[in-house]
Amino acid sequence: MEKCDYSAPWYHGSPEDLTVLRQGSWLTQFEEMAKAFSHRPSLISFEDDDRHVKHDGRMPGFLYLVDEPIGPNDVTYLRDTAQTHWQSTRDLRVRCVAELPFDDPPQLSAEEIAALRKDHPEGSTGMICSPDDD
Repeated sequence: MEKCDYSAPWYHGSPEDLTVLRQGSWLTQFEEMAKAFSHRPSLISFEDDDRHVKHDGRMPGFLYLVDEPIGPNDVTYLRDTAQTHWQSTRDLRVRCVAELPFDDPPQLSAEEIAALRKDHPEGSTGMICSPDDD
């Protein structure tokens, strides 16, 4: 099932300095999720509201906003991402809206990482969330 408001803001997080988001890149309408991905984490966890995100990344990053209109032909929904991520079908202009220290959003504690690794061993997805209902 795919749900989004194409007119809402679209974000991308990266540790790299960008002006263009290349075709095939991931983007999201959840700002905190994009922030977490900017740190190149191996694990991400989030609550049902998609605002309480934690990660295990260790590098500073950048938060980008897509700087042009997005329509249904510009993105493809990525299954099994709990309706948080889409993939660009063309290059998109982006502008940097924030430089992020590695603890924005908060990092997972050692205990949280251990619990996630126990429930989701190496080789499984690094994004810990509920799968899609369909």
